[in-house]
Amino acid sequence: MDADLSQAPGLKRDDRLVILASSVGTVIEWYDFYLYGSLAAIITAQFFSGVNETTGYIFALMAFAAGFAVRPFGAVFFGRLGDLWGRKNTFLVTMLLMGLSTFVVGLLPSYAAIGVAAPVILIAMRLVQGLALGGEYGGAATYVAEHAPPGKRGFYTSFIQITATAGLLLSLVVILGVRLAVGEAAFLDWGWRIPFLVSILLLGVSLWIRLRLAESPAFARMKAEGKGSPTPLKDSFGRWPNLKLVLIALVGLTAGQAVVWYTGQFYALFFLEKVLRVDAALANILIAVALLLATPFFVFWGWLSDKVGRKPIILAGCLLAAATYFPLFSALTEAANPRLAAATASSPVTVVADPADCSVQFDPVGKTVFDSSCDLAKGFLAKAGVSYANEAAPAGTLAQVRIGDTTVAGVDGTALARPAFAEAKAGFEATLGTALATAGYPPKAEATLVNRPMVVAILFVLVFYVTMVYGPIAAALVEMFPTNIRYTSMSLPYHIGNGWFGGFLPTTAFAIVAATGNIYAGLWYPVVVALATVVLGYLLVTERKDVDLSA
Repeated sequence: MDADLSQAPGLKRDDRLVILASSVGTVIEWYDFYLYGSLAAIITAQFFSGVNETTGYIFALMAFAAGFAVRPFGAVFFGRLGDLWGRKNTFLVTMLLMGLSTFVVGLLPSYAAIGVAAPVILIAMRLVQGLALGGEYGGAATYVAEHAPPGKRGFYTSFIQITATAGLLLSLVVILGVRLAVGEAAFLDWGWRIPFLVSILLLGVSLWIRLRLAESPAFARMKAEGKGSPTPLKDSFGRWPNLKLVLIALVGLTAGQAVVWYTGQFYALFFLEKVLRVDAALANILIAVALLLATPFFVFWGWLSDKVGRKPIILAGCLLAAATYFPLFSALTEAANPRLAAATASSPVTVVADPADCSVQFDPVGKTVFDSSCDLAKGFLAKAGVSYANEAAPAGTLAQVRIGDTTVAGVDGTALARPAFAEAKAGFEATLGTALATAGYPPKAEATLVNRPMVVAILFVLVFYVTMVYGPIAAALVEMFPTNIRYTSMSLPYHIGNGWFGGFLPTTAFAIVAATGNIYAGLWYPVVVALATVVLGYLLVTERKDVDLSA
């Protein structure tokens, strides 16, 4: 990175420090934030063990999403401070909050030790992380953009865009390293805490680097000339001309960028582990390789956006993703779990049941017993990662599961006493499991059958789309707003897009899959949002790659 930066004309001596400090600090913040998502299954066992497994995992996903839910509020709060105090001071505070909250998670006792206080404190730390991250990105992107020389803004801010993927990659590497060093049993017991605790060392390094920075020249000039806004929130969101730009940035750029980003990185990893049942360590290695191969393209697309504009690259990435997600994820199934793909094709599964007999199987307290014949059938299939079609049966009919030419009769537990119900359920699941195995459905992906080069190639394409939409986005957002309200104005659409549209993608996609029985149905969410962004961005977004940021 330094070699490239040193060749750029018009740079001051400290410009490389500016980009390095902003990038490194943001990498650490993303590392902290991603640890939770990468360790969701273990965190479920540690902090949500008082509820059943399915509800615990849903809670873990919701706690993960909670960090994203508050990001827009962090953007507003810290964005205001950034436009009043300055860029440097604000993102020092956000980084400190992020690092300390992550360290606390590493020390937090489990549910077994302190009961319900454990998940409560965990979610509180997630909220602090989300607030801090909401203020961090806008400050780093604005700070670097305001230092960049003319014609280099996309290139320089693209290094900030690498940080999210680099943070994810760093978290995967640290997790894998600790796993291999202490062994899987020890990692599940206590070793998972080490990546969280290590963050305190990374925080110290990042703070030391950032304390050496001076304030952004554009902000310092604005303050010296007395042109700062005393009410950045009102000026950003209370005046229609600027609010309109905020809304256009959201629907025409960041919403589509967000779902492409999270599908290519988070949902791809979730799909490998939870749907295709690939071993977690292997899945992490495969996606880490794809990330390493694709990461340089963040800088490429940022550089190219200085030539051709931000808008065409971002919208092209959204369009390509929407057009190819379904065939790509289908190919991922073939490559990662060929036995599952073959069984799905040769012996499709259908749940034939009275619709009135089927519940939405979400239990917020983990105490509800789903004992109808339909719920028992769908619950088992969902846990087994088996796709199924739904077929309505006459009212009052006992549910059946059809596997190719084989039919397994359901069990109605609604009128049974608890011991009898448990026995009947176990018998039904054993029979259904045997029928699935006979039809070729594997309990998990066999490592020896995983086509590693093909999986990496597919994951690379997914992350390549991420680089297209994400590489130029910082420059595009910075250029839409004036200096005195830039931090506030650009942060909100970015974090609503990435915090809400993107952050809730795993939970939303999971719900769609559970409702339909189709393991690919969750992809409709990113496809629809990405296509909407293509249309609205084409109609509403104005290219501003050559605008003067000091104006």
